[in-house]
Amino acid sequence: MSAGQIGGQALRLGLIDQIVVNLVPAIFGAGRPFFATGELRAAIMLDNPSQVIQGDRVTHLVYDVRKP
Repeated sequence: MSAGQIGGQALRLGLIDQIVVNLVPAIFGAGRPFFATGELRAAIMLDNPSQVIQGDRVTHLVYDVRKP
């Protein structure tokens, strides 16, 4: 099982409080979905990032997952 599938399952079960995205400017020919595949019970709502941390050629974005 890949990390994306495990993360997606935890997200669908409501076990994730924050999502941290490390944004690196690189272009790849293909990729994998961030949270693998599968249906969500409801849309996962993210507000604006609670933190934006600029690094050297990377931006770290921290999102709080809105709980219903």
